[in-house]
Amino acid sequence: MSNILFIGKELPDGQEFAEALAGTTNTVFTTVKNPEDASSFEIQHIYSCGWNKASAISSYSVMINAETKLESINHVVFYFDSEYFNTIYGNSIHNDIAEITNNLISSYLYFENELLKRADKKRENLVVSFLLKEYPSKYEVIQSKQQGVASNGYVSIAQNAFCAMAEQFVTNMESRDYLTVILGKCSPANELYKSERQLAQWVNSNYETLENQKNKQTLKHSLNWLKAGAKIQNGFSFFK
Repeated sequence: MSNILFIGKELPDGQEFAEALAGTTNTVFTTVKNPEDASSFEIQHIYSCGWNKASAISSYSVMINAETKLESINHVVFYFDSEYFNTIYGNSIHNDIAEITNNLISSYLYFENELLKRADKKRENLVVSFLLKEYPSKYEVIQSKQQGVASNGYVSIAQNAFCAMAEQFVTNMESRDYLTVILGKCSPANELYKSERQLAQWVNSNYETLENQKNKQTLKHSLNWLKAGAKIQNGFSFFK
């Protein structure tokens, strides 16, 4: 059983993922688009609150609300669904850059910063998972000389920013023995790509594997991106 803080895909859009994270034994705290709807999602051990993504103070507030409701947090999941974000921002070349920056970049950075400060204060064992659901950029489509729909340019930039943020965050393990980080990517060719439920279940399985291991994962292991669906073992199974 774990208490999970899930960040990156608000309810109701992230409901399938959140429900799969909760399963039958876990409790999940996440964010909701409309704060007035939060109570309607309080089923199957799922709780939520509103989140102003452009505000560092709001990120702190979400963290405190999650700790109050869950009492303790042992697993945090950051999810960047590029395919989903492209459905929101991919149809126009005249998107509000400030809105995209706040929603897809700043929001994650604010929350990551608040999380690390809370982790340092509490110094309790914490697993942080970063999951990226990739979507090809126009550059990649042109480079591969294949037909296909390309991501909005700003979404591609945000996707790269999420990768950089996750890679920077994992380096914090070097001086924090209470922190473990898992990096995971799911490409469009992956069989899990079209199933939010299976992706969430895979994230849960990684946490359970770590809980059952006798030895803590090392920084060297966590520095690598794990292919969605791969099993965590001693020494891991990686792709680059």
